Amino acid sequence: QVQLVESGGGLVQAGGSLRLSCAASGSILRYNTMDWYRHTPGKQRELVAGITRSGSTNYADSVKGRFTISRDVPKNTVYLQMNSLKPEDTAVYYCHADPGLGFDFWGQGTQVTVSS
Repeated sequence: QVQLVESGGGLVQAGGSLRLSCAASGSILRYNTMDWYRHTPGKQRELVAGITRSGSTNYADSVKGRFTISRDVPKNTVYLQMNSLKPEDTAVYYCHADPGLGFDFWGQGTQVTVSS
């Protein structure tokens, strides 16, 4: 049973920083990609950032230059460093893992709230 456990969300003022963590129950190198998505009620779920097995990264235009995705392979953990946070970054953030086998895995989500 694959588990992805997010942590690090919370309430922060605009301009502040948070670091989200996604701890996987096994090696993260099993996955083609690991990503962070976010969802706000009334909006579509948005891909925020992703990292491939080889370490390549990609970002949504809305977070480029402010967010950084990284990983610690021995710790089976993927991180999302979020700087210069804006109220529009408020959302539930989800960790996602795609092993490239036709199914995928999701964490339970962690709430990020940015106050103005």
